[in-house]
Amino acid sequence: MRDPEHCRMKHTEEQRDLILKIEESEEEEKHHHIKTGEKIHSQTESISLPKRRDNKCFICRQCGKSFTYKRNLKVHMRVHTGEKLFTCDQCGKSFTHKKNLKVHMWIHTGERPFTCDQCGKSFVEQGTLKTHMNIHTGEKLHECDQCGKTFLWASGLKKHLTVHLQEKPHSCSLCGKRFYHLQNVKVHQKIHTGEKVHVCFECGKSFIRAADLNRHLRIHTGEKPYKCSNCNKKFSESGHLKKHERIHTGEKPYKCSHCDQRFNQSAHLKTHERIHMGEKQPVGGDITL
Repeated sequence: MRDPEHCRMKHTEEQRDLILKIEESEEEEKHHHIKTGEKIHSQTESISLPKRRDNKCFICRQCGKSFTYKRNLKVHMRVHTGEKLFTCDQCGKSFTHKKNLKVHMWIHTGERPFTCDQCGKSFVEQGTLKTHMNIHTGEKLHECDQCGKTFLWASGLKKHLTVHLQEKPHSCSLCGKRFYHLQNVKVHQKIHTGEKVHVCFECGKSFIRAADLNRHLRIHTGEKPYKCSNCNKKFSESGHLKKHERIHTGEKPYKCSHCDQRFNQSAHLKTHERIHMGEKQPVGGDITL
């Protein structure tokens, strides 16, 4: 961006007079036009447009940002003044820009114009759809600078960072178990109280956490939002997709502590370790990798 002061200095006295003349004529331009054949040009346009396209000379005195057109500066000034001209006639909420009101109105109309081509889920905003797509692609853009662990959401990273704190500041008053997050304490305490407030409307089964209910509901809906990028097989839970993808990658993260054998699932490792423990494997307990 050009230095605002430099932009100001480029104006000669003659240019300042011309700009003043242009601004004064803006109110009259609707009534004073010059006809040239079939085309109509305003005097203001014929004088000002070439210069405004070459230089961003409408400068905000609050932050120094410059604009090519005066109307853009006028709209920008609402950021500083807090002026919100566009009001929702449904709930009274006001907005600085007309396009923001338009997006907001979709909340009332139920319109969701941005649809995921993987699972069909729809969204009000394109940015929300873009973030949602990370579920299907598995792309994790948010990385912890302490341990390198990555997350789909910035909120997930923020929550994770407290793991690196030396203390767990929140504790359960009933059993003393400690947690990094107060919300986790509240959820944990429902184990003691037996409170299950999240109820499935299909079968009546209840859950402690909303996330558990949402996962359960996929049994009834058949929804499988997690798709393998290698073979397009779909899964109802992200954990199932992660396990499946090891078939393609050959990853075997679970190593036997007694020998060097590795496994792609923790259940397979547990079954294998019974050999070292002298336990008999259950019938049909062969490990399939």
